Amino acid sequence: MAQRKVDAGGLQPLAEKNIGVLVLLIAIVVAIGGIVEIVPLFYLDNAVEDRLKNPDGSPKYPELIWDRKAGQKLSDWKPGDGLRPYTALELAGRDIYIREGCYLCHSQMVRPFRDERERYGHYSLAVESKYDHPFQWGSKRTGPDLARVGGKYSNEWHYQHLRDPRSVVPESVMPRYPWLEERTLDPERVQRSMRAMKLLGVPYTDEDIAEAPKEVAGKTEMEALVAYLQVLGTWIRFEEGKDYRE
Repeated sequence: MAQRKVDAGGLQPLAEKNIGVLVLLIAIVVAIGGIVEIVPLFYLDNAVEDRLKNPDGSPKYPELIWDRKAGQKLSDWKPGDGLRPYTALELAGRDIYIREGCYLCHSQMVRPFRDERERYGHYSLAVESKYDHPFQWGSKRTGPDLARVGGKYSNEWHYQHLRDPRSVVPESVMPRYPWLEERTLDPERVQRSMRAMKLLGVPYTDEDIAEAPKEVAGKTEMEALVAYLQVLGTWIRFEEGKDYRE
């Protein structure tokens, strides 16, 4: 007995038969989901911790952002003074970190779980990525999280670790990066990077950008990468017992 075909109407049969329609519908759904998640971040005060205010309008957590006075240089900052833009050398190191794909194996996001706090330290705050374009939260940990690695090891340890990871961590699967010690930084490239960051809202001054070539002159890519690693997680002096989440 012959079966009758039921020609159901609607989008589902059309999407199942036409790959173009299916791709379009997926794009629409993803766009709506993205808008719903992203747009509130632009107007919700509790999306980033430094936006939170006391009833009198003063910052609730003033220790989170460095209160840079007129005439102060980035080099005047001290660990714990609050978040600041990267120095020219640190920014160059961050660019190398991205170029070499370090984010594929290392996250920079300490989650608010007991085991992570005991291993890495205070959980990460959104404000700590305020000047990161793009942010380096990551999603995979072949290696340890690096959000609080600054000051944990000496510069020499980092140099040796980059030259030959297994000489300091025998079980490491990290590749060697000896060429970083042979390449010097391009001062003009660093300046261009700082100008781009300024366009994205990072508060670099004209003086910061003008002095960048002097700061990175003769420096190797390895020195820059280590400078970047050594500043991670050192910006804020967290107060014991204070919960920065709202």
